[in-house]
This record gives sequence, C-alpha cells and structure tokens, in this order.
Amino acid sequence: MSLGSSASMSLFVEWHAGYLCFPLEGSFVCELIVTQCTDSYKVMVSDFLAVSGCFILKINYYFLCFQLRAQNQVLKKGVVDEQANSAALKEQLKMKDQSLRKLQQEMDSLTFRNLQLAKRVELLQDELALSEPRGKKNKKSGESSSQLSQEQKSVFDEDLQKKIEENERLHIQFFEADEQHKHVEAELRSRLSTLEMEAAQHQAVVDGLTRKYMETIEKLQNDKAKLEVKSQTLEKEAKECRLRTEECQLQLKNLHEDLSSRLEESLSIISEKVPFNDTKYSQYNALNVPVHNRRHQLKMRDIAGQALAFVQDLVKALLNFHTYTEQRIQIFPIDSAIDTISPLNQKFSQYLHENASYVRPLEEGMLHLFESITEDTVTVLETTVKLKTFSEHLTSYICFLRKILPYQLKSLEEECEASLCTSALRARNLELSQDMKKMTAVFEKLQTYIALLALPSTEPDGLLRTNYSCVLTNVGAALHGFHDVMKDISKHYSQKATIELELPTTTQKLITTNDCILSSVVALTNGAGKIASFFSNNVDYFIASLSYGPKTGSGFISPLSAECMLQYKKKAAAYMKALRKPLLESVPYEEALANRRVLLSSTESREGLAQQVQQSLEKISKLEQEKEHWMLEAQLAKIKLEKENQRIADKLKSTSSGQVVGVAQEKAAVATATGQEEASTKAVPEPVHSASEIGILTRTSDSEAPDVESREDLIRNHYMTRIVELTSQLQLADSKSVHFYAECRALSKRLALAEKSKEALTEEMKVASQSISRLQDELTTTKRSYEDQLSMMSDHLCSMNETLSKQREEIDTLKMSSKGNSKKNKSR
Repeated sequence: MSLGSSASMSLFVEWHAGYLCFPLEGSFVCELIVTQCTDSYKVMVSDFLAVSGCFILKINYYFLCFQLRAQNQVLKKGVVDEQANSAALKEQLKMKDQSLRKLQQEMDSLTFRNLQLAKRVELLQDELALSEPRGKKNKKSGESSSQLSQEQKSVFDEDLQKKIEENERLHIQFFEADEQHKHVEAELRSRLSTLEMEAAQHQAVVDGLTRKYMETIEKLQNDKAKLEVKSQTLEKEAKECRLRTEECQLQLKNLHEDLSSRLEESLSIISEKVPFNDTKYSQYNALNVPVHNRRHQLKMRDIAGQALAFVQDLVKALLNFHTYTEQRIQIFPIDSAIDTISPLNQKFSQYLHENASYVRPLEEGMLHLFESITEDTVTVLETTVKLKTFSEHLTSYICFLRKILPYQLKSLEEECEASLCTSALRARNLELSQDMKKMTAVFEKLQTYIALLALPSTEPDGLLRTNYSCVLTNVGAALHGFHDVMKDISKHYSQKATIELELPTTTQKLITTNDCILSSVVALTNGAGKIASFFSNNVDYFIASLSYGPKTGSGFISPLSAECMLQYKKKAAAYMKALRKPLLESVPYEEALANRRVLLSSTESREGLAQQVQQSLEKISKLEQEKEHWMLEAQLAKIKLEKENQRIADKLKSTSSGQVVGVAQEKAAVATATGQEEASTKAVPEPVHSASEIGILTRTSDSEAPDVESREDLIRNHYMTRIVELTSQLQLADSKSVHFYAECRALSKRLALAEKSKEALTEEMKVASQSISRLQDELTTTKRSYEDQLSMMSDHLCSMNETLSKQREEIDTLKMSSKGNSKKNKSR
C-alpha cells in the first residue's frame, strides 16, 4: 500500500509539473501536456485535450481556478492516503510488537519447562544411582523390576529426546522470528522516515504550488480587469467608429449628389457657353495661363538664392586662385624684382591679369537669373531666358581657360627644367598639369549641359522634353566630377608646397603665395562640393517641376508661347487687381462667436425683457401724467402762496407796530424760500374783529379756506408718499418676478435636457446590463462545462491512482508471501 501510494504520488507530481510548464495558448499546449505525461496517461490526456481544445485568454483564468481546485483535491487525497499508509504501518508495527511479546512469553514458558525437565532428569538420575546398589543385592529378585525400570527409562529417554528436539526447534523458530522482526522493524522505520520526508516534500510542493497559483490568480485577475477596461474602450471606439462611418457615408452621399449636380451643371455650361475648347490642341493650350503655384515659385526662388550664394563663393575662389597664380609666376622660378622672367611667363601673367573680366560675369549672370525668378512668374526652362546669358558668360570663361591652359602647362614644364627642381617636385608638377587639363575638360562638359538647358528658352526644337531629366542628371555628375578634380588639385598642390618649403632657396614671399594659392584651392574644393551636393539634393525637384505648366498639356511649345502666357498672366493679374474692392470692416470671427453665444444665452430672457420694457413704458407714461399733474399742483400752490403773502402784507400794513411789520416780513421771506418745497406750510393769521357783518363774514370765509386747503394738502401728501412707496415696492416685485420667471424658464430647459440625457443614459444602462447578463450567462455555462471536465479528469486520475496503488499492494503482498514461502522451504 505504501509503495503504490508513493508511486502514484510521484506520478501525480510529474504530471502536475509538466502541466505547469505549458503556456495557455494553441496546439502547443496540447502537445506539451501529452509529452509531459507518462505512457499510461497519454491516451487519457490526449482524449481530454481533444475534447477541451484550445482556450482563449479570458477562459484560461477560470480554467486555472478550477484546475487548481482539482489539483488541490488530488494532492489532499494523496496526503490523506500517505497518512493512512503511515497509520497502517504503525498498526502493523504494533501487531509485530504483540507477536514478539507472545513469542517471548512462549520462550519464557519453554525455558521454565526445560528447567523442570532438567530437574526431573536429575531426580531420575539420582534415583537410578540409588537403585543400582539395590539391584546388585536383589539381582534375582529385581530382574523383573529392572526390566520394568528399563522400559520406563527408555520411555523417559524418548520423551526427553522429543522435548530436546522440540526445544531446539522452538529456539530456532524464536531466533528466526526475532531476526525477521528486527529486519521488518528496520525496514518499516526506514520506510516511515522516507514517507515522512516525502510527505514533507509533498507539503512543501503543495505550499509552493498554492502560492504560485495564488500569484497566477492575482495576475489573471489583473489581466482580466485590464482586458475588461480595454474591451469597454474598444466597444466605445467601435461605436464612435460606426457613428463616424455613418456620418462619412452620409457626407459621401451628399458630396456625390453635389458633385454630380455640379458636373451636370458644368457640362451643360460647357456645352452651351464654350464654343471652342482650346485644351485639345497643345499649341493653343500653351497660351493658357496655368494655375499660380506660389509655393513652387517661393521654393524656386529660395533654390536660386542658394545657388547664387554658392556661385559667388566659387567666383571669389576662382579670382583668388588666378590672382595668386599670377603672383607666383612673378616670384618663381625667377623673381621679377631681381631678374626678368621668361617671355612665356610674361604672356601667361598678362592673361591671368585679365581673369576678372571673365570670372565676374558669372556672378552677374547668376544674379540676373535670380532676379528673373519672382513670385509672380512661372519658372520652367521655357521661361528662364536669363539662363542663356549665364551660359554665354560660362562659355567666355571656358575660352579663357582654354587660352591659359597651354601657358600654364609650359610654365609648369619650365619649373621642372629649373636646376633646383627635385624629382618629387617634378612629379607633383606633372600631376598638377594633368589636373589642370581635367579641370578645363570638366568646365567644358558643364558648359555643354548648361547650354543644352538654356536651349528651350531660345530654340523650341533644340532640346526635347524627354531629355530634360537626363541633362539635369548629367549636370549633377559633372559637378561631382569638378569636385573630385579640385580635391586632387588641392592634394597635389599641398604636397608641392610642402616640398618647396624644404628647398633652401625658398623665400618667405613664395611661402606666403603658396599658402594663399592653397587656401584658394581649398575654397574652390569646398565650393565645388557644396554646389554638387546642393544640385544632387534638388535634382529630383528640378525634374518634377518641369511638369509645371498649362493644365492637361505637356508644357510650353515654344519660348514665344511662354512669353505670351506671361503677358496674359500680367494682364489677368492687373484685371483681378482692378476688380478687387476694399473689404468693409467686419467683426472678427472670434468676437462674432462670443457675441453669438451671448445672444443665444440671452434669448431665454428675451420675452421677459420685452415685458419689462412694456411695463417700463407704461410706468413712464404714468409718471409723465403724474409729473404734469404735480406741475399744475405746484403752480396752484405758488399762486396760493403769492395770495397769502399779499394778504399778510396787507394785514401788516394795517397795523401800526413796527415790530409786527418786521416779524411779518421775516415770515414772508421764510414762506417765499420754502414755498417750492413744502406746499402744506400755511400762515395762520390772528382773528381780526370788525364792526360790520359783511367784513366779519368776509374775513371768516378767508380764514376757513386756508384750513381746508391745508388739510387737503396734508391728506394728499400722505397718500402721495404712500403711493410712491407702493410703486417702488411694485417695481421691485415686478423685477423679481421677471428674474424668477427667466430663471424658471432656464431651469425648465435644463430639466428637459437632463431628462433627455437621463433617457439616453438609461438606454445605455439597459444595453450594458443586457450585455453583462449575457456575458454572465456565457461565463456560467463555460464555468459549468469546465468544472464538469475537470471533475471528470480528477475522478479519472484518482481511479487510476487507486488501481495503481492496489496493483502495487498486490505485488508487495505476493512478494512478501513468496519470501515467506522461500524461507519456510529453506527451514524445512
């Protein structure tokens, strides 16, 4: 039982380790699982993998969880089996101990019986010794008794012999049982220690696997969360893409309809309004003004500016080279200040002195070409007329180089014939003569290609358009050749200057002149390299820009057509400029957008503002009426005040007291100052009694009228102040009501928008809940299916382990029984 369980446990660990190593993807998983399993399980694992198939990443998480559970169950079962095996071994050990105790007890009983038998034998021997003398005395009488004792003795001897043999056999059995017990005990103890070690190892493996599985579960959970977030973002992007595609399809449909309608309209206009289509004929199409490409013109002007800068540097270097070469001829091999130089060098020096008249025009020709390229022109080979001028200047410079080349070669030969010229210096002079020939040839080649490029602007059939790209490529190659020649000249001249520096007759003037020539040659080399790299970088653009011309045409037919086109373009530009009118001042776009937002936000309170304006107009009209009323009241009060003042003055005049007159005047002044502000202030005169009834009656009526008017004024003033207060309160209430009404309208609109957004969100939530429920259903179904598969797999593995353990137990029992039989046979 223990060997079978250990073998099953080792088989399970082997299968489990192989299962952990494979990645969760594809057929590679299946192959790796099958290869990691033993032969007895390959068929079973292959069937399982054929049924299960390959899993996607999302299901692997659940699969691993279920697998961990099943493997934990199997490991737990193995541990339980090992514990049961250890308990059974302990029971066997107890039983063996019990059997050993029984054997020891039997051994003790046998030793006791042996002692008893030995004592009996001694007693019998003593009796025999005592009976021998008696036998001698009574031989005759004891013959019968001797025969009887002899028979008893033989019986006793046989019994003793049997007891001795049985005792020997028991000793042998005890010794064998003791040895076998010790051997079994040692085996069981060693096996128990090994099983304990295996159980500890298995427990460590289980703990490690548990930790590893927990880490894997956490990792898979994080991956699951990331994948869910990613899936949600992808779903949102997919929805947005669907909406965009729908919008694009709608826009495409609208554009197709618009373009089709415009095409039909254009075709109808062309058929009705265009009697002659000049684009069909290249001769007439060449006169059409092409579409103005400002970017192309700016790029061409920029390129021409760079070329002008490079040509200026090259011209400066050529001037320095020819000038310093003239100075060198005056110094070496014969110094003109000391002796007369040879006629050849004199002629050569004279020609070199004229170099500026041939080199300067190159810069001027390039400058004219640069100035001819403007933003308003069309720059192609047919329109660059100034390129012909540059070509002519370059031709004159080539003639100059050809003229000075023989003198330069003869001058170098004269230097070689000098007495101080060494072999190394002679070799450098020969190399320089070859380099000068190469430089002249390169300039001639370059002039040939530039002359070809200048032909389209003067002669229409001088160069075909198909050869433009080839000529431009050759120009680039010629410039690179010029750069290579100048590098050779610089190298050879530097070597020559170094050799001449070592000569004993070399003067400081010659060294300085050589340094200047060398610096000019280096400048020529750098300028040639810059021009070559510049042309190589832009040659593709030059070739591509040759197609710039009239639409649907192959280009300009002749320089005359190009010139006519430029005139037409100038006329068209002038006409467009004449049609251009100054734009009226308008509001900036951003400000207009801001104003529009303000207007849109103020539309909500437009009706409220209109109501406020109406109410304000009504209030203004009421206030105007009240103003007129109060102006009339003020005039009446003023009249009354004047009457009262007159009355008081008359009354005061009638009195004789000067003091009373002063008081009346003060009262009149006070009444005059406060008459405009307080209409209710009245002067109550003292009653004057008169003798006549008419006078009394008249004075009585005059005194009662001001009292009535004063009361009416007080009442009127009270109610007017009350009306003013109520009016202000009413205006405040109206403004608040209008404000609250506008806020209520805005809130109602916001509420409507919130309701719409709520409905949209509820729809999205329903869709999301449906998708979640669908995914949960799929998850439960897959979970159940994999749980069933894992349970079947684990049950099958358990049954196989059980059968294997049973077989091992049967084998062990058979081995033990065969060993016992063999020992019994040996003992027999």
